[in-house]
Amino acid sequence: MTGLDPATWPPAPIRTERLVLRESEARDRAAFVELFASSEVRTFLGGPRPRDELERTVPAVPGRRPGLFVIDLEGAMIGTVTLDRRNAERPGRIRPDAEEAELSYTFLPEGWGRGYAAEACAAALDWFAGAFPGEPVVLCTQTANSRSMRLAAKLGFTEVERFEEFDAEQWFGVWSVTPSGCARDCSGS
Repeated sequence: MTGLDPATWPPAPIRTERLVLRESEARDRAAFVELFASSEVRTFLGGPRPRDELERTVPAVPGRRPGLFVIDLEGAMIGTVTLDRRNAERPGRIRPDAEEAELSYTFLPEGWGRGYAAEACAAALDWFAGAFPGEPVVLCTQTANSRSMRLAAKLGFTEVERFEEFDAEQWFGVWSVTPSGCARDCSGS
């Protein structure tokens, strides 16, 4: 993440009631390939990528970069949560200079509907609030992605604007840090 000192990344693993947010490891490679190859996961993310291409190009230790947390459930990767700087060229911003921190997440279908995304995202937001006090976080999702829209509301994101991008209506919201981190109850399902 731009502005995040690579010398301080990764933080110690973050433990929640059921999950561990940690740095990527070699054992996560197959799950990364599945995230990018899954038509279910990629429905609102530009579609799946060819599995054979991914098998050739995904590195031995994928996703190892500042801002990316692997979501681990009982020793297995079930998804990722990322805090990156939003590209200033894209529509949607809350500051004139743009490059706000942006939350994104992907989960394998077997992790859907159990509250893991809310639990993991809330933990990542709490970590971010401690590491970057007072800095807001943005989130952008297609309005057609009802699961993501519900998660944004549950996490306490408030709508800033809607716009067209990637041939679809996008919802753009902001999460402002509160002393307790999450603006609402972000635990559970």
